[in-house]
Amino acid sequence: MRYIDLRSDTVTMPTQEMRKAMSEAPVGDDVYGDDPTINRLEALAAQMVGKEAALFVPSGTFGNQLCVLTHTKRGDEVILGKDCHIVLHEVGGTAVIAGVQLRTLDTMNGMLVPADIECAIRGQDIHYPDTGLICVENAHGMGTAIPLDNLTMIKELAEEHGIPVHMDGARLFNAAVALGVDACEIAACADSVMFCLSKGLAAPVGSLVAGTKDFIARARKNRKLMGGGMRQAGILAAAGLIALEKMTARLAEDHQNAAYLAEQLSRIPGVEVKDDRRDINMVFFEMCEDVIPEDKLVSHLLKNGIKICGIENDEWRFVTNLDVTREDIDFVIGKMKECL
Repeated sequence: MRYIDLRSDTVTMPTQEMRKAMSEAPVGDDVYGDDPTINRLEALAAQMVGKEAALFVPSGTFGNQLCVLTHTKRGDEVILGKDCHIVLHEVGGTAVIAGVQLRTLDTMNGMLVPADIECAIRGQDIHYPDTGLICVENAHGMGTAIPLDNLTMIKELAEEHGIPVHMDGARLFNAAVALGVDACEIAACADSVMFCLSKGLAAPVGSLVAGTKDFIARARKNRKLMGGGMRQAGILAAAGLIALEKMTARLAEDHQNAAYLAEQLSRIPGVEVKDDRRDINMVFFEMCEDVIPEDKLVSHLLKNGIKICGIENDEWRFVTNLDVTREDIDFVIGKMKECL
């Protein structure tokens, strides 16, 4: 049975072209640096985000945690938004892996305020930890693309204080589409950037970390320490190459479908779409229990071949992706009205 899956863009299936490329990929031992497909992927990734070098890692969480570990020393403090992925959805990894503490700040739909960051940067005092890193996220998991001027101000502030900036760019190319800029312009606002291949780009596994040659050399050793040294990983990289070469060019379709989904949802009485967070392929909305009870809607849609997540922080989230068509959206809306 085919399901319409709106839980996330992580649920995308690799294309037939990807599957064929994976089966035919020339491979080697990447820990020794001799997997030609991995080397091609890392070179292309670095070029596309305007960095000197890149490194293939198993997942986005792995990539973020690797960058925090590589940028900081134990006991450092990391400044970041209280609603970012590193804080909310990475299992407290910064405490376990890098041994750092987090200084979380309020945001405006994911956007950090530079003045708040400046106030949070620690001075030279025997009682204080060192501010070792500032983390930003773009596109943000709240559904927003953070403007370049905000990111530029944060980067300039960080440079004044000699603090590196890491960007969680899991959906970097979605942000680029939403802002109408090249991905390298966004990545230029950070010293390191992580972006995922396995979300809207439809590769089955993997993310990339990019930065200077020196940073990536240190990250490569830390990747090994974290258990991320994968051997004939070119089988995975083959799909990643197609993701970067071809799938980045079709993300606008997901955004357009999300806009259509938001419009249709807003026509259902009792549904309040969060239009101020509608930049990418995510639609957030509120719907009272007296409209449709949560468990009733989830179970009714599942019985009809539609997978959704339940409520988180009083909100619903539907995510469009490669495997969700305009016709699928009409079907989902119809089944929601049927449940009503």
